[in-house]
Amino acid sequence: MTEQPRRTRQRAAVEQLLQEADGFRTAQELHDALRHQGATVGLATVYRTLQALADAGEVDVLRTPDGQAAYRSCSSGHHHHLVCRRCGRTVEVAAPEIEAWARRMAAEHGFSEIGHEVELSGVCADC
Repeated sequence: MTEQPRRTRQRAAVEQLLQEADGFRTAQELHDALRHQGATVGLATVYRTLQALADAGEVDVLRTPDGQAAYRSCSSGHHHHLVCRRCGRTVEVAAPEIEAWARRMAAEHGFSEIGHEVELSGVCADC
């Protein structure tokens, strides 16, 4: 079982920013916002906090087109994302067909404890 990370002022500040954000944010963007608010949180602390939140399943993580990890508060339950390549708008989607396909592929090839992530990218209607 994974040990729960300590609840610190820095962790609370990162969590609050993520809850207020309307999309995915990189560690650098979160760090900049914290500094703008006057918080004294190091970038390494932001990265560690985000990793701990990701490990605990409390944030969604996706890769930006330039390869950076971006984070946002996670809704409950397994889901996938539609991401706009232009503005970054993200929509959570359920995909029971993908879940069934993943189970079928695992069974056909003798795998168990299957995990997967699906991220679809395109251009949203607003863009």
